[in-house]
Amino acid sequence: MPLRTILNAGQKELLETERDLFHKLVAVLTRAEIAPTDMELLFRSITQLDELFLLVVVGEFNSGKSAFINALLGRRLLKEGVTPTTQEIQVLRFGEEPRREAKEDSVIYLSQPLPMLQEINIVDTPGTNAVIREHEQITQEFVPRSDLVMFVTSADRPFTESERVFLDQIRQWGKKVLLVINKIDLLDDQAIRIVASYVRDNGARLLGFTPEVFPVSARLALQAKMGIDPSATEAMWQASRFEALEKYIFQTLDEQHRIQLKLLSPLGVAERIVKQYAVAVDERLSTLAGDFLTVQNIELQLTAYRQDMLHDYAYRVSDIENHLLSMESRGLTFFNDTLRLPRIFDLINSQRIRGSFEREVVGDTPRQIEAAVNDTIDWFVEQDLRQWQAIMDYLVKRRTADHHDRLIGQITSPFEYNRRALLESVGKAAAEAVASYDKAAEAKALGEATQLAVAQAALLEVGAVGLGTLVTLAVASTVADVSGIMAATVMAVLGFFVIPSKRRRAKAELHGKIADVRQRLVAGLTKEFEAELDRTLQRMREAMAPYTRFVRAEGDRLRQVQKDLAELQRSIEALKGRIEPS
Repeated sequence: MPLRTILNAGQKELLETERDLFHKLVAVLTRAEIAPTDMELLFRSITQLDELFLLVVVGEFNSGKSAFINALLGRRLLKEGVTPTTQEIQVLRFGEEPRREAKEDSVIYLSQPLPMLQEINIVDTPGTNAVIREHEQITQEFVPRSDLVMFVTSADRPFTESERVFLDQIRQWGKKVLLVINKIDLLDDQAIRIVASYVRDNGARLLGFTPEVFPVSARLALQAKMGIDPSATEAMWQASRFEALEKYIFQTLDEQHRIQLKLLSPLGVAERIVKQYAVAVDERLSTLAGDFLTVQNIELQLTAYRQDMLHDYAYRVSDIENHLLSMESRGLTFFNDTLRLPRIFDLINSQRIRGSFEREVVGDTPRQIEAAVNDTIDWFVEQDLRQWQAIMDYLVKRRTADHHDRLIGQITSPFEYNRRALLESVGKAAAEAVASYDKAAEAKALGEATQLAVAQAALLEVGAVGLGTLVTLAVASTVADVSGIMAATVMAVLGFFVIPSKRRRAKAELHGKIADVRQRLVAGLTKEFEAELDRTLQRMREAMAPYTRFVRAEGDRLRQVQKDLAELQRSIEALKGRIEPS
């Protein structure tokens, strides 16, 4: 009868606690991006609580599973043979009339009016071996539903390698397992003891506890129950050793024990899935640790890139300043040589003085400043491009360094897809930036912005003149006050008073103007270069932003899921201890 109809108050409380635990588990595993098949398995395992006790019989195709079930039921209901005869899972259940119906893919329901089936549903499964893989898959999908597993092996080839593998898989679901050695009628008593000991020892190593082992002959038991040879019925029944197994099923596994197994069965499934996804979350966090490191390394690269650029830029600015200092030095020399009484007639000619000043002082300074600034712009653009390339290369290495054999690749979820997509999109953004990088256009834009920045630093009104010309115009006006100083003055006064005064004044003004020009020029250039450097870094960070946000959000989400799964694991263990006290 259904479990809910026979529970006492304490068992009902355990059942409700178990259902609440499953609701929490579903919520946590949903955030862990549980595969639909695993979610279906969880729901199915909890709904099994409302169904009859489920006994699942498994083993290789020639171990005699169908014969064993026929012997258990006392009639030949299932086809037997030495070749795979069970193509589907067959569920035997109680019915007033014999009936065969298919309600699920690869599952056949056989109804029989047998008293035993009023308390237990029995499942016959396809053979589990390396020969018929589709049978094995069907069996493995059905084992999690079971409340008790009877693992049937053949006495003439006990515990084959494929049986070991399959038994280990059953163990992971936390199921109660009985080991049945069939076909003992092929062996003598001593051989039976040896085989039973061999199966028990191997089963203990695989399952982690010493299992119940039942050597039987299903063939003799069925013949005895069906009375095929009345004179030999008793002898066949004793030789079959089937009575010990039936006593265990119907007496040792009484109603209370079956209730315990029924309540424990979904917890075994839950524990298996929790452990599976706990490992998956650990693997994902391990992957994200590499992603965190990637983000941190790129941020460190960008920070170091900014520092290196500012450091190198300082040297380049000093080169530009040196051109102005050289012009100042030539200007001081020019005034010392020119503003003297012997050259009084040259001073009268303002055009000549201006021409000399432009040739000897200004000279090639405009072109030198323009060239130095343009070299700095080209250098900046080249470094910008290299930094984009470095980010792209780093992300490509990160993608190719992923481990495809980790558990994250075995669980269907959006996690790895989203992560790879973001890595690829960021890498693509960097690659597109590199591929579309027009150095000439970038340099021109930066040059125009730089000239505007210098002009905005109050050097001069910007017009259709170059940067070097702007600088020169700012200092060339110094000579204006020198020209025409002879107008209607006395020679002696000029020699002793006017010319030395004008010379000192001109030198002081030249020094002051060049110092002012240097300060404004450097301020304007530095402002624009730092602004452009920060814009470049911002573009790089914006390209990285979707990936960075994903890494941080996923890290927070997975750490919470990790914590919740650990708490659920403790809750499952505690509930198991309440259901089956040690």
